[in-house]
Amino acid sequence: MSAQNPEALRRSLMDAAEQCVAVDFIMLEPEAAFMYGDIPANANSFVNRICDLENCVVRRYNPEPQVLRGLVKRWLEDLKDDKEEILQAVFLFRYPIIDSVKHICCNLYASANHITDGFPSCQACKCHGCPIDHVTTNKVKWMCPITSRQLASSDVTDTAVRIGEQTVLFLPTSEGGSNLQRVSTSISFDVIERTQLASMNEGVIMGRSFVVIPSSNDVEVALTDECSDQNTQIFYGLCETLFKLDQGLVCSSSCNIETMKIGTLQCYYLLIPSEKGPMLLRRLAGSEEILPLPDMNRDCKSKVTMKIRNSVETSLSKIALKDYNPVQHERGFHSKLNRLVKDSLQFGYLLGGYSYCYMMLSSDSRFQ
Repeated sequence: MSAQNPEALRRSLMDAAEQCVAVDFIMLEPEAAFMYGDIPANANSFVNRICDLENCVVRRYNPEPQVLRGLVKRWLEDLKDDKEEILQAVFLFRYPIIDSVKHICCNLYASANHITDGFPSCQACKCHGCPIDHVTTNKVKWMCPITSRQLASSDVTDTAVRIGEQTVLFLPTSEGGSNLQRVSTSISFDVIERTQLASMNEGVIMGRSFVVIPSSNDVEVALTDECSDQNTQIFYGLCETLFKLDQGLVCSSSCNIETMKIGTLQCYYLLIPSEKGPMLLRRLAGSEEILPLPDMNRDCKSKVTMKIRNSVETSLSKIALKDYNPVQHERGFHSKLNRLVKDSLQFGYLLGGYSYCYMMLSSDSRFQ
């Protein structure tokens, strides 16, 4: 806004428009000005100079840390070279939602993105800066991943860390990296806070669920019968209390239960109670893993009419309302596997080991 040569800036913006480049200007304003719509004179003059350019947009934000973090995440998404195209989906209904329409078209966006659990040390070639897949002290086997040329010891660095799959950082010492370790003992979870389950954003829940039940063994020493009984009582007392409060426990751990490896970065989890016993442990996304939500501004044209509302309610009333039972929702894995084994037997190329597998499957009524 304080550009010394506004005409030069305007010419640059017009050149950008010819190259189909969009330009976003961010106005960071105090909360009072943002709430009451007050725009400083110099800002208003700047907006007036560029308002006729179609490739320019001026956005006003309150400079709070959360808002700034959101802007950074959006810009990072825009800068991704490998950004995926929008995933489109259609939800099909058995009964018309309104008139003869039986479907809804939507766009799917990931709400969270898995990141690495640490930055492992690696060997890398100095010629291209690429990681050598297999760390070895055998100098004869050092090969450049790009040219397959044999490398001398002076061509390889041992003080590098891998960032992602192909990015490598060279460090002065090897102390910066840390290799992920496989879990060999009990996993420790630090309870850090409670959270209301009713207000929990399910978009931050990631990965598999783990059923949690009381153990008869302590983390460090075997429990006596009395201590084991006390541990069980405490578990169910905690579960019942949390369920009554409709709350869960947020925990942190250096272990990623998806990969069962211990890293240098923290993972967060949610312990969810149930009414009659077991609890569920779910991974929670951290601040670096949350992806920006798509812009969804409803205008006056998208207002739901009473006709549509009544028609949707009528359509939903025709859909069966049940508690979800996974036993009643078979994916078809076993029936498909049996059919493939039978086809392979008829073709005559099934190996002996797989014949035994087929006999085991056929003898179990669950696989018929």
